[in-house]
Amino acid sequence: MTLVRTRLDQVPPDPFRKAILTTIVVFFKKHPQREYAFERCAGELLRMMDPSVQDVELTRFWRDGGRDGVGRYRIGTTGAEILVDFALEAKCKEPDVNHSSGVRETTRLISRLRYRQFGVFLTTSCVHEQAYQEIIEDGHPVLIVSGKDICDILIRAGHNSIDRVQKWLASRFSTLAPSS
Repeated sequence: MTLVRTRLDQVPPDPFRKAILTTIVVFFKKHPQREYAFERCAGELLRMMDPSVQDVELTRFWRDGGRDGVGRYRIGTTGAEILVDFALEAKCKEPDVNHSSGVRETTRLISRLRYRQFGVFLTTSCVHEQAYQEIIEDGHPVLIVSGKDICDILIRAGHNSIDRVQKWLASRFSTLAPSS
């Protein structure tokens, strides 16, 4: 049974993890491509979270159709595997409960899921309880990756200090080519 996480459950409780998320948000707010550059970061975070994420292709931000990216997820083992498509929506927001994503933002992703496709809603903040509850109760195949989850992913990957997060961001996302 999937539980609806409260907004407080989705944001980090401690100052260190909040600082990690603030570092990410500030980096992308200052980036020449602004929060659109965060979409590539979201794809990398998904690959760090689960090596079964095979690829993430970003969509053009002015014609994304409600999806920031599409990707493929591998289920099975080599020789006995299938690839399942997913859609990605990424939100770079202040990491606190007052900047949650609501029904309008999650519904946008849900309404654009294709047949046999699941969705990933990744945010540096959280999803409002009402939106989260509707996703669970209606059985939508959407994974919520919140700010707290992002911190856990980065720390597990060895980016366990503000300095290491800053270096990772600078090395991976400072010289992004313009989206096509």
